[in-house]
Amino acid sequence: MAGIYLHIPFCRQACHYCNFHFSTSLNRKNDFITALLKETGARRDYLEGETVETVYFGGGTPSLLEEAELGLILQMLRDTFTITADAEVTLEANPDDITITRLRAWREAGINRLSIGVQSFFEEDLRWMNRAHDAGQALDCIRLAQTEGFDNISIDLIYGGPTLPDDHWRENVHRAISLGIPHLSCYALTVEPRTALDTLIRRRQLIDVNPEDQARQFLLLMDWLNAAGYEHYEISNFSRPGHRSRHNSAYWQGKKYLGLGPSAHSFNGVSREWNIANNASYIAEPGKVAEKEVLTPEQQLNEFIMISLRTAEGIDLATLAQRFSVRHAEDLQKRAGKFIGGEKLVLVAESLRLTREGKLLADGIAADLFV
Repeated sequence: MAGIYLHIPFCRQACHYCNFHFSTSLNRKNDFITALLKETGARRDYLEGETVETVYFGGGTPSLLEEAELGLILQMLRDTFTITADAEVTLEANPDDITITRLRAWREAGINRLSIGVQSFFEEDLRWMNRAHDAGQALDCIRLAQTEGFDNISIDLIYGGPTLPDDHWRENVHRAISLGIPHLSCYALTVEPRTALDTLIRRRQLIDVNPEDQARQFLLLMDWLNAAGYEHYEISNFSRPGHRSRHNSAYWQGKKYLGLGPSAHSFNGVSREWNIANNASYIAEPGKVAEKEVLTPEQQLNEFIMISLRTAEGIDLATLAQRFSVRHAEDLQKRAGKFIGGEKLVLVAESLRLTREGKLLADGIAADLFV
């Protein structure tokens, strides 16, 4: 089984914290659609022999596309690849794009999962982030989507920003719970280089983030969602039983995927490649690969360690021994000893898993376990 990711590189306006590839100009949207369809046909052999079980429209803001454009792209995918009848088809959507007309058209086209970029239910947070929607739209769009039959909904929430005190963070999380949202993706606000947020903070026009606040709010998040019956199945992702993101889970399981659109990444189990992150260049040469990396056995092992450690199931030592070697599994367990002693990792049924406190240090622990 494999997945397909489509990068739609347009946004209504630029969020201060975003470092993804996008343009706020829609002037060449039609040219982009033509290029995307051309690339789709040209890449039909990349997933040869694989059945596609997930399709994910990301970006950017895919909900800016017209309903007919989304339908055209989905039909091209069905004509080009073998897609399962029960495939998970996700559309990232901004609250200000969600209307009854669009929701119905999305369902008609085959979209069966929405990932809504709510970020916060408080106006001051949304203004600080320079989001295009307001607090009222953040709440109303969820209720509207539920009314129109979308029961597989995920929302994004951001914590650790200077405008978000703990009581507001609690309100954001508990509002999502009370709305019956089955999946939450929650991210610490990150100040990425060369973003508007980075510039504004360096100019002292905005207050910088506080790592201690972020750590505390992450611990609170885990407690609240655990009490509400959500499973913390990946560092940033929580779901009701049966509502994990199948597409993102495939990434963490090391499955193959094809990325279409500018800046999109692809992985075939052995190598990784990514498209050029420039709309004009992509339109001129659809699917132009910017770089390709063939993973060495060592890199494959380190990637297995990194992505497995982020999940609730952790690093399965038996699987690692089978895929790589018994010696590698034994050496990894030895390297993990100091983290087990420091109560950052636990060994459960031959699986190395992060503890509650260990999840605060996931990336650093993974890097220390690399060969």
